[in-house]
Amino acid sequence: MSGNTSQLQVGDKTVDMAIKEGSVGPAVIDIGKLYAQTGMFTYDPGFTSTASCESQITYIDGDKGVLLYRGYPIEQLAEHGDFLETCYLLLYGELPTAAQKADFDYRVTRHTMVHEQMARFFQGFRRDAHPMAVMVGSIGAMSAFYHDSTDISDPHQRMIASMRMVAKVPTLAAMAYKYFVGQPFVYPLNSLDYTSNFLRMCFAVPAEEYKVNPVLSRALDRIFILHADHEQNASTSTVRLAGSSGANPFACIAAGTACLWGPAHGGANEAALKMLEEIGTVENIPKYIAKAKDKNDPFRLMGFGHRVYKNYDPRAKIMQKTTHEVLNELGIKDDPLLDVAIELERIALNDEYFIEKKLYPNIDFYSGITLKAMGFPTSMFTVLFAVARTVGWIAQWKEMIEDPSQKIGRPRQLYTGAAQRDYTPIGRR
Repeated sequence: MSGNTSQLQVGDKTVDMAIKEGSVGPAVIDIGKLYAQTGMFTYDPGFTSTASCESQITYIDGDKGVLLYRGYPIEQLAEHGDFLETCYLLLYGELPTAAQKADFDYRVTRHTMVHEQMARFFQGFRRDAHPMAVMVGSIGAMSAFYHDSTDISDPHQRMIASMRMVAKVPTLAAMAYKYFVGQPFVYPLNSLDYTSNFLRMCFAVPAEEYKVNPVLSRALDRIFILHADHEQNASTSTVRLAGSSGANPFACIAAGTACLWGPAHGGANEAALKMLEEIGTVENIPKYIAKAKDKNDPFRLMGFGHRVYKNYDPRAKIMQKTTHEVLNELGIKDDPLLDVAIELERIALNDEYFIEKKLYPNIDFYSGITLKAMGFPTSMFTVLFAVARTVGWIAQWKEMIEDPSQKIGRPRQLYTGAAQRDYTPIGRR
């Protein structure tokens, strides 16, 4: 390594590659011309050592437990702001002034209704369809209903599409929930804030008046802030890859939603709750702790540790406080599942095995407990994640579209199949 370049020796060739510095975090080696100069590709399954893009949106330092949106620590945004303020920040790069915030809130609020024909579209799904299946289909279908915001070369149409998705995805999510439980759809109410409106669309019924609990609304708003973006994760990379082909924004967000559905990604909080159900009672915890410590046992504690955060997940600290606020507000004292969760939390924060391996409770552990306490079934957990992450996906998509160096994504491969061979007629095989 010399100056701002790095040298790679490949056989008798020496290849000079530029080193690029970010504002914070590790530098990167630009290998863009490696194939042209050496005839070789790099091999990096999962792209764990490869920067796929340049971005100004989110920064993570997993070793130090740091998460920044546009430079602002997640703790400060969750403590002092609301979700729509975070949306504005992610989309436009700066925190809004009071006038900008009022205008943004107004525009989002008045875009929350969806085309009335979408109600009939929902009826095409089986009555017991998983809400995430409905979400993938309905978000993708938005491109069939909103033709006037699919031209990605037009900045105005990109802005309209962005606003529409931030505003309408919660409405689609509430409709997916109502369809799943067999209740009538509830229209949005412009007098309510973003998260209160969503809770009302989920839990109100025509037969009686629904009053939003401010503690639950604030808790869900905080959950949305914590999940709004998380750098180049699997679903965000999917959105960028789909967008690199020039696909319309609704199709790109539908692709991200489909990726999020995976149990290793957005389904992690659902998996954590299923683990609590498997443990069953506090009395069973020692047995499962022993199983988790046994290298030969396939059992794994879900909701502990994180692939990126080698320290405490900064979002988990906020979620821990939020979880206990919700449980106290609802006065839940006799739920065996929550008893198991609280005891597991206590053990994980004090047991040397967990501390040494840095298996701290992560955001999925706490958010699953909180959402269950609020009344959401586990099948809705990933849907709520999608509602929150939509703005991050859009911000990342928008950044990619406006990046002059952007080109269609085309990963390479290490081919290990059969070499060229000749076709044999079927009678001679």
